[in-house]
Amino acid sequence: MPEQPAPGRHPPAEPAPVALVTGAGRGIGRAVAEALAQAGWRLSLLDACRDDPVLAYPLASLADLHATATACAEQGSAVLARPADVRDQRALDDAVAETLQTYGRLDALVCAAGAIAGGPRAWELPDDLWATMLEVNLGGVLRSVRAALPAMLDSPPPRRGRVVVLASAGSSVGLPRLAAYTAAKHGVVGLVRSLAVELAGSGITANCVAPGTTATAMADASAAVYGLEDPAALAQHHAEPRLLQPAEVAALVAWLCGPQASGLTGALLACDLGMTAR
Repeated sequence: MPEQPAPGRHPPAEPAPVALVTGAGRGIGRAVAEALAQAGWRLSLLDACRDDPVLAYPLASLADLHATATACAEQGSAVLARPADVRDQRALDDAVAETLQTYGRLDALVCAAGAIAGGPRAWELPDDLWATMLEVNLGGVLRSVRAALPAMLDSPPPRRGRVVVLASAGSSVGLPRLAAYTAAKHGVVGLVRSLAVELAGSGITANCVAPGTTATAMADASAAVYGLEDPAALAQHHAEPRLLQPAEVAALVAWLCGPQASGLTGALLACDLGMTAR
């Protein structure tokens, strides 16, 4: 018979799980970090923390990343935070190494880093815009997986690992004037579905969450592509005519990271207020 704890004593508590979140400086990434902190996760938070000349809007700053870390720590979470561009494999490898050195484990990878740019029609796309969209939105997921999955697979079975990637409603439909972004997000879904099959039997699942237009800096940039002053005008594409809030998307991501989502892998879950239901 298995050994029973002595009367009045309790078995040792399981250590809190550890998640690495890219794009954690603001928007959906920050909301995911806060949701996981509320659920008791320990966190390793990454963001590029520098602007990109191809993008027409400023990216999250180091101060933004530190603000996310502070908000999570105030909820009682242990937090690491460091700049890391998802286009830089070494930076991601170093972040995972620091995570393992600090926490001794890695249980979930959430790929929330992303960028948007557009305007030209598909056949008019300049090479730098095309490359940036694919390298950040698709290549960044691959590099994050390269860095994190070996550490997750090193955990002794039975495992309960999670890979959750932010796709987009644009991973299911065509978005005019955003062909490079749309192509990258379609690619994300194929990558994650292949990953899910390759991880079969490992105890690690891989899924995508596809938000509709969410009240973030990327929504502002999308509106600018179409000459709209107010990104709320994009809500016309939702069945419920309003913008999503980052916390609504983060709630689904956090659920996918939890034990209740053990039956899902290779899935694309829409959180888009009915945008792709039409």
